[in-house]
Amino acid sequence: MESVQVIKQRFGIIGNDNVLNRAIEKSIQVSPTDISVLVTGESGVGKESIPKIIHQLSHRKHGKYIAVNCGAIPEGTIDSELFGHEKGAFTGATQTRSGYFEVADGGTIFLDEVGELPLTTQVRLLRVLENGEFIKVGSSKVQKTNVRIVAATNVNMFEAINKEKFREDLYYRLSTVEIHLPALRKRKDDIHLLFRKFASDFALKYKMPTIRLAEEAITQLLRYRWSGNVRQLRNVAEQISVLERERNITIETLRHYLPDTGHNLPAVINTSKSESDFSNEREILYKVLFDMKSDLNDLKKLTMELMENGNNQDVQKNNESLIQKIYSDENESVIKEDMEVLSIPQKGSAPVEIIEDSQDKYHFVEDIEEEETLSLHDKELELIKKSLERHHGKRKLAAAELGISERTLYRKIKQFDL
Repeated sequence: MESVQVIKQRFGIIGNDNVLNRAIEKSIQVSPTDISVLVTGESGVGKESIPKIIHQLSHRKHGKYIAVNCGAIPEGTIDSELFGHEKGAFTGATQTRSGYFEVADGGTIFLDEVGELPLTTQVRLLRVLENGEFIKVGSSKVQKTNVRIVAATNVNMFEAINKEKFREDLYYRLSTVEIHLPALRKRKDDIHLLFRKFASDFALKYKMPTIRLAEEAITQLLRYRWSGNVRQLRNVAEQISVLERERNITIETLRHYLPDTGHNLPAVINTSKSESDFSNEREILYKVLFDMKSDLNDLKKLTMELMENGNNQDVQKNNESLIQKIYSDENESVIKEDMEVLSIPQKGSAPVEIIEDSQDKYHFVEDIEEEETLSLHDKELELIKKSLERHHGKRKLAAAELGISERTLYRKIKQFDL
């Protein structure tokens, strides 16, 4: 049995990571058998190397080796590609065609991205795994094939099973032995080694001096996330080799080829509203507050009239709707919420007044005279006291006279500690 180091040299695998070495060891061990193998790992980690190792070290090495990208074949034609079809089986089937399982009889089929297979095709594949039988599209004749299946996927198979996108029985038939390849970011010691190998290969390919990284650039190379794994690292090495005239690569130059440099940083989510949205809401609120200001002025006027006229019921009835509007629970709730949104000073803060200018814009005017607010407070308190005294403490009657709800009156009584 060949050693891991010999296999890596033979198949051009670079790296000394323990997980990578263990994956190669498992490949060597399962090669003499015919059991199915499932290779897992992120896209770009080099999963296609494992089935090649398994095929070349098996007794099938003289048979055909066919690699099929299941995700690249349209759903409507994948059954025909894998299992073949009879003449006239569908529109365009002008002649009988042999599928990959028939052609690869006695060899190995590598099903890359097997997680993308349609459910109907998964049923057909399960039958091949169980007894080596398949039926061509448009035929009723059962055919036999002797192939070894090595599959690979970058999706989480258990999530796919839970979402009913992949058959659980097929998964367990494919993954008799599972071989996992680690992501490049987990192979820190191999990153620079791989980059140097790629840089050397491209220097020979394009007949130019080999690029070399400065120390700071090497540090940046190791810190980068490499979401595209080995495939992305190879592309970056090729771009730099071709585009850069200077062969000594600095960290500033390297960063130009790492578009997602900030990918590792915590994401900052902007939950604040845009300036235009905030301005529009503020204009609306200014209008509401200005109208409320006018209502408060009317209330003060009403209060003075009530005090001057005593129990004049006509005055009370004429202004009942106004008081109801001022003290309604709904208005208070809306204004309170809007003031919180815009952080407008409330009770205990600096006094604020809304005025209207000649252009119908509303502005805050600070430093309003304290006596005006206090005067309104006192008049309101006095009005409630008189109403309660007049009705001998009966809140329902007092609330009806004031034109407010009993609940609002009760809150005012607690507020003024009556």
